[in-house]
Amino acid sequence: MKNTTRRRAIAAAAAVALSLAASMASAQTTWPSRPLKIVVGFPAGSTPDLMARVLAEPLSQALGQAVVVENKVGAGGNIAAGLVARATDDHTIGLMINGNLTIAKILNPATPYDPLKDLTPVSLIATSPLVLTVPAGTTATGAAFFDAARQSGDRWNYGTPGVGTVAHLGMELLKARAGIAPVHVPYPGNPQVITALLGAQIQMSLLPPGLAMVQVRAGKLKAIGVTSAGRSSVVPEVPSLAEAGVKDLQLEIWNAVAAPNSLPKTHVNRLAVLLADIVRRPEIRQKILAQGWQVAGTSPEGLANRIKVDTAAMAEVIRKNNIKAN
Repeated sequence: MKNTTRRRAIAAAAAVALSLAASMASAQTTWPSRPLKIVVGFPAGSTPDLMARVLAEPLSQALGQAVVVENKVGAGGNIAAGLVARATDDHTIGLMINGNLTIAKILNPATPYDPLKDLTPVSLIATSPLVLTVPAGTTATGAAFFDAARQSGDRWNYGTPGVGTVAHLGMELLKARAGIAPVHVPYPGNPQVITALLGAQIQMSLLPPGLAMVQVRAGKLKAIGVTSAGRSSVVPEVPSLAEAGVKDLQLEIWNAVAAPNSLPKTHVNRLAVLLADIVRRPEIRQKILAQGWQVAGTSPEGLANRIKVDTAAMAEVIRKNNIKAN
């Protein structure tokens, strides 16, 4: 009698397990059941917007549902990131920049979401170094440029698109690594920074390659080096700052896809696999490279590790320099 009861219990448990497995498989094959929304925190034509639109069509084809890009501009992308963090519809994800997923809460405790608690990493999409860019009339390059910068002390200035941006934090890191002391001049955006460089009103800035190299190749500005550990495939003609004698500096900007913590792990993993496949397609890789980016296409764990490493590095810069976002 006991054996019969035990067999029945085992059979019942097996039936429940099979039912759950079937339900999960069904959910996997039927998700998404309606259009998937990619929220972007920057305006149309911005790098995150363009990146999201490059991904949208092939992702739609892979999922069998429409993929819609929705721009929610403000607070350096944090408004959009907050909307994603609070989404509970299982059909909302975000295309975000470094700061949204790393130091947002450290820079501004009033940020209405916690990147490490409220968002789930999906995939690191693409990375790019910054280019240390100077006025065209700058005569010194390489190590000689940093010798001149050290001699000039705080008489030199550097420009950024705002307090707490990657360009700002990166330059403070560069100052520490290179032993230089230029003074920060924040501008409303990179277009104004470039205008100031063209007029030699500032002596240097860290700019995305897509913006810097247009001016450099036209002979209007000069590139001293890139912030990656070695030369970058994005701008292979530009030396790394390590070649100019700056040690232990590795800084990149990046775009990534994240989801709300409420999105089931099976959906997160499926998105990561699809996105990694999409960005590695030759035609997509070329589109992303043309925008000034090198494709990554990591797993959720790969992005989570990048978030952890970058958060630690930038948090140290923020605390050391007592930087607070406006």
